[in-house]
Amino acid sequence: MRSSRQFVQWKGVLLGAMVVLAGCTYDARLRQLSPAEQAEFFIYNNAMTTGQAHTYLAQPSAAARTAYLQKLGLIQRFQRLDPLDQAAIRSGAPRVGMSAEALWFLWGEPYSTAGDARRYAHWYYLGSSLNRGTSGYRPWDFSNRVDVYLVADKVVGWVDVPPSALARSGGSSGN
Repeated sequence: MRSSRQFVQWKGVLLGAMVVLAGCTYDARLRQLSPAEQAEFFIYNNAMTTGQAHTYLAQPSAAARTAYLQKLGLIQRFQRLDPLDQAAIRSGAPRVGMSAEALWFLWGEPYSTAGDARRYAHWYYLGSSLNRGTSGYRPWDFSNRVDVYLVADKVVGWVDVPPSALARSGGSSGN
């Protein structure tokens, strides 16, 4: 019994070390990109899955990274966005009137949704809208929640919900 418990503990330690090392590799690859490539990555990162982002960073050259974005269709999707939406994504700040697609590029997949964005919906993000800009989402910044309101596929507003309000409401996400 004791040896199986030790095995499980060591397995947990090994798994934790692998997660930390994978994060270090990810950050190191990101830092190796030129400033222009980092800006490009910032535009597309939230629209990619974690695996796609790792694959993007593993590409051997800037041309290969751009080709990968083309293959995923992300460059084409971004170019179809309204120029004001593109500017908002580049700035890292949402704007009233931006499309749901642009919000996806800006902040990524919401952790929860309610409704249909083509009619009326709430998208819920963890963290603070003030910290999501150029620094992106940080997994440890989950005490707040941002409720985004969409009507007819457009952002009509958002509100940061502090932890005290979440505790009073039971932290429901609208599901």
